[in-house]
Amino acid sequence: MGDLRVAGLILLAYLSGGIPTGYLVVRRLKGFDIRTRGSGNPGTANVYRNAGALAGAITLAVDALKGYLPVCLCRCLFPGHEALAIAAGAAAVFGHNWTIFLGFKGGKGVATSAGVFFALLPGSMAVAVVAFAAAVIVSGHISVGSMVGATVLPIAAAALGAPGIDVAAAAASAALIVYKHVPNIRRLRQNRELGIHGPSA
Repeated sequence: MGDLRVAGLILLAYLSGGIPTGYLVVRRLKGFDIRTRGSGNPGTANVYRNAGALAGAITLAVDALKGYLPVCLCRCLFPGHEALAIAAGAAAVFGHNWTIFLGFKGGKGVATSAGVFFALLPGSMAVAVVAFAAAVIVSGHISVGSMVGATVLPIAAAALGAPGIDVAAAAASAALIVYKHVPNIRRLRQNRELGIHGPSA
């Protein structure tokens, strides 16, 4: 396993993760900068609220693929190296959250992390998606669903007997997602958080 090949893979994962999907999709379909609308975040939720279902669906799918494909590529090139697959997924998430293409400012990494863990832990990720959907339905907030789904993921992974390194990666991902949602938590406490379709009631 050559050091240059590994470094190249991690760099590729970071750069592909950094493709600013929401920004590009909204520019193309609606002609405005998504960073000037709603929460200012270029992620799926803000795109959906401000540019519609089609833009939101494209952003979600591409952002998830940005996490899924680097992990799959790593497993093809370096089979049996789970830590490297996790590193590639982490690089993609960091690229999304702190993209070089938008001045190192990006999204919260929810969709990209979901793609990573659909590649690493598909069964556990399916449980997390159910938890996400239930939390969104009950709360009316995508942010709540994101945090609940992220928190459920390492619990489900441990319960389903996933390798310790994957459980640790899921726990680290959950901590990062919750950290990125600290402003949302503040708005939730103040009843100012945006709901699924717009401002909270």
